[in-house]
Amino acid sequence: MENIMGDVPEVDILINNLGIYEMMSYEDITKETWNHYFNTNFLVADRLSRFYRNKMMENDFGRIIFISSDQAVMPSGGMPQYTVTKSMILSLSKSLSLLTKGRDISVNTILPGTTLSDNVKHLLENNNTDPNKTFEEIEREFIAENIPGATLQKFIRPIEIGRVAAFLASPYSTAIRGAALRMEGGIIPTIV
Repeated sequence: MENIMGDVPEVDILINNLGIYEMMSYEDITKETWNHYFNTNFLVADRLSRFYRNKMMENDFGRIIFISSDQAVMPSGGMPQYTVTKSMILSLSKSLSLLTKGRDISVNTILPGTTLSDNVKHLLENNNTDPNKTFEEIEREFIAENIPGATLQKFIRPIEIGRVAAFLASPYSTAIRGAALRMEGGIIPTIV
């Protein structure tokens, strides 16, 4: 990471999107697992934000965007090591937003729901036992069985998250500060 910061000493837009996850019971989480998730999902974003925010403050311009997860505000219980670190991202984002008061620097978080990453698509295809099913059928069945409350009724596409990030990085979003933007497909059952 230090190489990246050395090679790219200044950015106007920082998107902290690094994250690892896997289903795991609380009883199986070791100290090493906690450290690995804490370092990967939280400390990398903290280090990058700390480094690039300083230059943004000097320039009085910048956008820091964190990609967290719906799990940060509505943990399923199936991967506590992930949800804890994604909740920490929310707190860091809000704190950094308060530290950029009066500047043309915005800090926000996107809370995506279940996303059709390459890994998820691969898992769905490999777990399918019916070769006649289309991917769309596999996707709909998985959502209906595992996430029936989602009003979107499909996985969120990475490009959809990218579009929201592009909006937050644009001049159209300058008044959005310290926000946690939900785009979880209707999973979270609250109005706020």
